[in-house]
Amino acid sequence: MTEDRSPAVSENPEGTAEGEEDEPIKSRKNGLYGDISDELAASMRTGWADTELHGLQPVAQAPYAAERRAKLSAAFPGERLVVPAGNLRTRANDTEYAFRAASEYVHLTGNQTEDAVLVAEPVEGGHRFALYLLPRSDRENGEFWLSGQGELWVGRRNSHAEAEKLYGLPVRDVRKAAEELAADTVPTRLVRGYDAGLEAALAEQLDEEKDQELTVFLSGLRLVKDEWEIGELRAACTSTVNGFTDVVRELGRAVATSERWIEGTFWRRARVEGNDVGYGTIAAAGPHATTLHWVRNDGDVRPGELLLLDAGVETHTLYTADVTRTLPINGTFTPLQRKIYDAVYDAQEAGIAAVRPGGGFRDFHDAAQRVLAERLLEWGLIDASVYDVEKVLELGLQRRWTLHGTGHMLGLDVHDCAHARRENYVDAVLEPGMVLTVEPGLYFQADDLTVPEEYRGVGVRIEDDILVTADGNENLSVGLPRQADEVEAWMASLNG
Repeated sequence: MTEDRSPAVSENPEGTAEGEEDEPIKSRKNGLYGDISDELAASMRTGWADTELHGLQPVAQAPYAAERRAKLSAAFPGERLVVPAGNLRTRANDTEYAFRAASEYVHLTGNQTEDAVLVAEPVEGGHRFALYLLPRSDRENGEFWLSGQGELWVGRRNSHAEAEKLYGLPVRDVRKAAEELAADTVPTRLVRGYDAGLEAALAEQLDEEKDQELTVFLSGLRLVKDEWEIGELRAACTSTVNGFTDVVRELGRAVATSERWIEGTFWRRARVEGNDVGYGTIAAAGPHATTLHWVRNDGDVRPGELLLLDAGVETHTLYTADVTRTLPINGTFTPLQRKIYDAVYDAQEAGIAAVRPGGGFRDFHDAAQRVLAERLLEWGLIDASVYDVEKVLELGLQRRWTLHGTGHMLGLDVHDCAHARRENYVDAVLEPGMVLTVEPGLYFQADDLTVPEEYRGVGVRIEDDILVTADGNENLSVGLPRQADEVEAWMASLNG
């Protein structure tokens, strides 16, 4: 990675926002270059072609984002609404973590730019929306080549005129946003947690409880997906199937290295076909499969054991899949592994069958948990002379080996709509357009003395992404085999 970020030139920058002081562009403390000569500064200001993009069409989600903004406006009449995209976060010195825009902001705009803000100003009959974005890097003051965030360092930004065409919104200079918004006393709500500077500038106008109400509303707004969003989730699942296929083909190399090879193999597919992985990949081999969120991925991959792979590709528009398969590393389940796998498969089948419009969100969880409780009783892991299945479920005794809920909403976030009202989520009925995961599991810890020794260190989870349809459901990740015989045949076909 190149490291020199030279000192700033001293000329007045014509590209600074109105009212801003001319601040020197920061440079690396230990950069190798000295002062910039007048001749170099003059050379860098000229000789550049006009790169303005013409004939741009709105992004595909623009009309859907406009409909979402209309719903937002109707919910908060007479109030200013501020939704930041977020800022870059420093990793060390002058390097940053990869930026991902806030899901609330992306859902309402389709834009993914750092430091951006969506503002809804109250007007008669609704709101006037505007995007606040950084302009193109300035060439007069040298920002484009001297600033660590200049275009020659990190890439070209859209001009404001281009952004207006892409997103169907008027665009203003975000460097003026805090000053403009703080200048009056319009009742204001802001989505907190993404832009500390903006929160500080508007502190006197904000009320934490009202801001939370805005966050809750925007989370609930994502519960039912529109047709465009469903298409993105289909694409995410298709790429995720491709990523799992890549992993199976490279299991031999993982055996020779570690779980990291599996993680890296899936990540390569995510970066080629999408934006990234939608969450930290869980590549849990052997006893690591009993740790629900094993993301260290630094263990051995041994033939004869199981690999629990929980991974999802995030599309370029930031919608993610969330799929889990538990695979025999050598391609064949042992009798005990298959017994446990079949129990989880049957639980998932029962859960998926319970996903339908008008059914309760909890129904699929209850159906899957009942199957798991029945199997634990059949195997003698819970004393059937003391408890029947109803009592097991009442007391939650199966949770020693199941631990987690059976699913969650899916969309822009892997655990989507997490701030939605309880009555609209876990206590609600399912509607067409909702997308959720169904992911039962059984996990027998390596140190669990309550189960026979052969169970210890075995973990199995099966997870698919399920769309609620008008007459039932559709498995969006159906491209990956689930039934044990089909899994073995699929693995053999890839490694034959």
